Formats: sequence, structure tokens, C-alpha cells
Amino acid sequence: MDTKVEDPFAEEAAKDAAAAEPPVVSSLAARLWLPRNFSSNVAKEWLDRRRKSIRPWASFVDQRRFSKPKSLAELCQRAVRNLDTYHSNYTFIFLGLILYCIISSPMLLIALAVFAGAFYIIHLKSLENKLVVFGRELTQGHQLGLAGGVSFPVFWLAGAGAAVFWVLGATLAVIGSHAAFRELESTDLDELLMEPV
Repeated sequence: MDTKVEDPFAEEAAKDAAAAEPPVVSSLAARLWLPRNFSSNVAKEWLDRRRKSIRPWASFVDQRRFSKPKSLAELCQRAVRNLDTYHSNYTFIFLGLILYCIISSPMLLIALAVFAGAFYIIHLKSLENKLVVFGRELTQGHQLGLAGGVSFPVFWLAGAGAAVFWVLGATLAVIGSHAAFRELESTDLDELLMEPV
């Protein structure tokens, strides 16, 4: 008589193992062989937070609220308060300038496609078997660095350095001039008057 002794903890261990596995992001992500720890929800949540804290664009660009500051101290106060008040608006301006720069330059689009393709190929190779360089396994950050190194010549030919400086310069000009010349809201003025000296 062969009797089998059942393990009372086997079911709990199986449940714990199933709960410990990271969830698959989506069927599309699984089909594209994206990393398991990749989550598009992080980017979506960040954009949602920015969108909720955005100030109305009509008041943001209201020309009646712009004037020349009377002193350097007032200019600094305006810049600090406006950067704090309109940080989400400024973020979307920055993202818009990046998007404009990429779309207006076909070579940058090609360079980004080469970078994405290189990363995808490296990631597929790492899924087949572990990529080891100098005795160390390549992490996802290392894979991104390797893809960047492979696509660097294409970025250089596309003039990515000039594009980065153009985006930074345009961002500083647009955001800096808005923050310096936009008058403070009445609530900001009350807070400034009530601050101890």
C-alpha cells in the first residue's frame, strides 16, 4: 500500500511564487520583447500629474500681464515665483521644442531609429543568452550605453549636438523671458509683502 504524503505548505508556496513574478506589462509589450520591469504607467502617471497642475494657457500668454520689471530684485522675484507657478507649462513648452526639433530634422529621426534598432537587437541578444563583457553581465543600463555607442556616429552626422544646444537655448529664451516679464499674481504679491525681512 503505497500512500503519498501531501505537503501542506505546497499550495502556499505555489501561491507565493505566482505572486512574486512580475506582471506582464501588456500583450503588446510582451510581443515586442520589452523588459519585464518596463512600465509605461510611470511615464503616463508623470504626464497626468503635469497635466493636472498646468495653469490655463489663456492666462499664461495674456499680454496684459507682461511688463518690464522696475529693478533687478523684482526681476528675480518674478522669475522665481513664475517658475514655481508655471513649472508644468514650462515643461510642456520644453517637450514641444524637443518634438519640433526632432520632427524638423529627418537625420535626427534616422539617428533615433538607429539607436532604437540597436537597443532592440542588443536586448534580443541578451534574452537569448546573457551578454557578458569582461566577466560582467550587461544590465539594461549597459545595454542602453552600448546602443548609444553604436549609434553615436549617426547622431554626430545628424548634428545632434547642435540640436541639443538649440533646444536648450530656445527653452532658456522662451521660459526665461516669460518668467522675467510676467507680472506676479495678486496672491503672490500678498505673500511677498507678508514675508519677514
